[in-house]
Amino acid sequence: MPLLILELIILCLIFWGICFLGSGSDEKNIKSYASYPDEIQKIVKENPELRPKINSSSPVVSFASNILVFGIVLLIFGLFFKKSDFKTNFINLLILGQSLNAFDFLVIDMLWWRNSKRIRFEGTKNRAELYSNPKKHFISFLKGIALFLVIALIDGLILSIIN
Repeated sequence: MPLLILELIILCLIFWGICFLGSGSDEKNIKSYASYPDEIQKIVKENPELRPKINSSSPVVSFASNILVFGIVLLIFGLFFKKSDFKTNFINLLILGQSLNAFDFLVIDMLWWRNSKRIRFEGTKNRAELYSNPKKHFISFLKGIALFLVIALIDGLILSIIN
């Protein structure tokens, strides 16, 4: 269990670092366009410089790419605590994934993202009320529950086979 906690801390720090480094300018923030509240998306769509940079993907493609990316990451982290039985691998991966999901929702989205001027688009930096709607973050959290459940099933099976 101490190894699992250490891995979780490392994973959360890496994830927060990626979020931090992936924000700070309109060009970086536009990559997370879909996670912004509808009010912000409307403002961005009306901006002639930013509108062409909006990259929308279908929810199915997004979910599948998240399974691939996070599946690989959790599989790598799972190699350090793998066991011969599926149940233990599944539970450990589920704890790791759901804890990362909770960290993303509570710390990154609800505390940092909603209160940081770093993620705000030009022209809305002093309009904190536009960024306070938690709806998109909560929906992402719910999707994350399903996402990490699927990943724990797949990676748990893989770890059990390769042991």
